[in-house]
Amino acid sequence: EHTVFSAPDLNLAICWELLLNKIRQSAGNLTIFNQLGILRDYTPEFIFCNLNVNEINLYFFQTCTCLISSRQNISNNTNENFSYYLSGLIEGDGTIFVPKTDRNKNNKLNYPSIQIVFNLKDLPLAMLIQKNLGNGSLSRKKGVNAYILTINNILGLIFIVKLINGKMRTPKLYAFHKLIDWLNNKDKNLNIDKLNKDNSSLNSNSWLSGFIEADGHFSVRTSITKLPGKYNKLECKLEISQRQKDHNDRDNLYFLEDIATIFLTNVKGFKMESKNPQYRLRTTSLKGNILVEKYLLNYPLFGSKYLDQIDWLKVLDYFKSGQQMLNIQEITKIKLNMNDKRTNFNWDHLQNFYKLD
Repeated sequence: EHTVFSAPDLNLAICWELLLNKIRQSAGNLTIFNQLGILRDYTPEFIFCNLNVNEINLYFFQTCTCLISSRQNISNNTNENFSYYLSGLIEGDGTIFVPKTDRNKNNKLNYPSIQIVFNLKDLPLAMLIQKNLGNGSLSRKKGVNAYILTINNILGLIFIVKLINGKMRTPKLYAFHKLIDWLNNKDKNLNIDKLNKDNSSLNSNSWLSGFIEADGHFSVRTSITKLPGKYNKLECKLEISQRQKDHNDRDNLYFLEDIATIFLTNVKGFKMESKNPQYRLRTTSLKGNILVEKYLLNYPLFGSKYLDQIDWLKVLDYFKSGQQMLNIQEITKIKLNMNDKRTNFNWDHLQNFYKLD
């Protein structure tokens, strides 16, 4: 079962425009997000949107033509940072589904879809991405600590395809090309080109920040001991992990090695005896961590992981100054409020989220 938060595309745009206007009138900060209960228990029952019929009708006639026009010309006016970020997010925690047959066994039409998974606590980010796309439904599957953004209408799929075409670099490119084939077959006038894998430098765009948003983890380790001959151990690392083989038995090693190279580390296998062995890379040096810091300064994160990054950087500062062993208690205190232990969330940084032109 799913609890679904969805709306027709136009009503979604209306909802977000009016909501964001209220945010702009509130001293330019995201107090609405910061005050919602979604930031504490991660289990909202609704998306707040206070509209009456008159507001909807008025906004409909003012924006309908503009909205349709912008969606028809999506290939010309897009924000490259958002496009690369979205590509990394989909390749990290997304699924591209393309049906093999037109109808299922119950004779109902099959449709392709793109799904992106978000941690429960990242609902504000998911909502902003949904707003940017102007399409999709946001649902929570019971028993799973995640929200799923699903786009399965044709215009929405075409929009995303044109956004991220040529910006993908993992084996999900194969499913992406199948989706393009499906769309082209449905409308011969589309004629969307299947662009090759992106070979640009990972440091040159926001793809990696989207991928870290999906599959990265900021780790702080504090091993404190009073045993003779043993020493205290402190570490701060960025970790990224992926299953070794995708669902079509394609290897994920090559693009992970590209990430490892720019952060001066290596990819290693782990959980090798499990059903789904994985690859993992960890930054293992101060220089590597500083390179992570520099990259994310240029191409930031936007989910709750951004807050973990800020705390991680506080710990990194102790390592950069060589004072980490003198500040074990402070580092331990920081660690106890990171990742799954975080209880306080501030979403003001979403004011800087990428917007489409």
